[in-house]
Amino acid sequence: MKKSVISAALAALAIGVAFAAPAKAADVSACLITKTDTNPFFVKMKEGATAKAKELGVTLKSYAGKIDGDSESQVAAIESCIASGAKGILITASDTKGIVSSVKKARDAGLLVIALDTPLEPADAADATFATDNLLAGKLIGEWANKTLGAKAKDAKIGFLDLTPSQPSVDVLRDQGFMIGFGIDPKDPNKIGDETDPRIVGHDVTNGNEEGGRKAMENLLQKDSSINVIHTINEPAAVGAYQALKAVGLEKQVLIVSVDGGCPGVKSVKEGVIGATSQQYPLMMAALGVEAIKKFADTGEKPKPTEGKSFFDTGVSLVTDKPVSGLKSIDTKEGTAKCWG
Repeated sequence: MKKSVISAALAALAIGVAFAAPAKAADVSACLITKTDTNPFFVKMKEGATAKAKELGVTLKSYAGKIDGDSESQVAAIESCIASGAKGILITASDTKGIVSSVKKARDAGLLVIALDTPLEPADAADATFATDNLLAGKLIGEWANKTLGAKAKDAKIGFLDLTPSQPSVDVLRDQGFMIGFGIDPKDPNKIGDETDPRIVGHDVTNGNEEGGRKAMENLLQKDSSINVIHTINEPAAVGAYQALKAVGLEKQVLIVSVDGGCPGVKSVKEGVIGATSQQYPLMMAALGVEAIKKFADTGEKPKPTEGKSFFDTGVSLVTDKPVSGLKSIDTKEGTAKCWG
């Protein structure tokens, strides 16, 4: 009788081990938290993370805000990731300052937190940042706009279509970069709107979408209908701005520049809606992020930044069919081959 009980127990244990082994192999889980799940940039980011997670056997859970700027949903997602036992979080923060306390809670719980595209404030609130050099992205389109205008740049009327009132770091970096590239003193490099250059008509926010871009453009036109340069936080906002300009017959008056490099955006450059855009690579950001979480789970090693920078630089290219002297760029044919969305 005793032998029978022992045999049964050993059999049960063996079954338990048989099921435990594959569970352990698939035990690494990660979370991707984006600003929205509709912007093509974040759709591609999710695609890259999902493909890499499948390749590495990582369980990936994805979360997103309802709109760009929805930080509450991102805070709730972090809580869910901690509770689920995830090994790491990849996040594009809507509120780069406000999310820091939640990120600290995740790190204190032993999770690796990587900021994607948008550095936290302070940047070292995350374990690492995988991103475009957003300051450089802004500089490229700012310098292109300046060189394209030539002598007229000194009398330019410039409008900025920004992201949200909270001024996330990605927004600030692109704005300040554009100003530096164009030849404008940005004043406080960590703040939007304190500039005194008379060429700046004003700033408005778009929430990173077409409707927001259209409304923001309409608002700026009410301030000064002679605007001839528009910097936009991203390409959906740029398309909205173009629609507003076209509605009042001013689309040929204004030079629009942007950042993203999604396929629709590159198409807009080809069609002349956008003069130039800085192309970034979200799929690479997310895929590398998943790899880093898997490595951290396996070895405890955290990712290191690109040499000479405080973050891991995933690259940026200026895309335009109207190149200017002294500024490296790629045309829309090459941009299309590298685009996403």
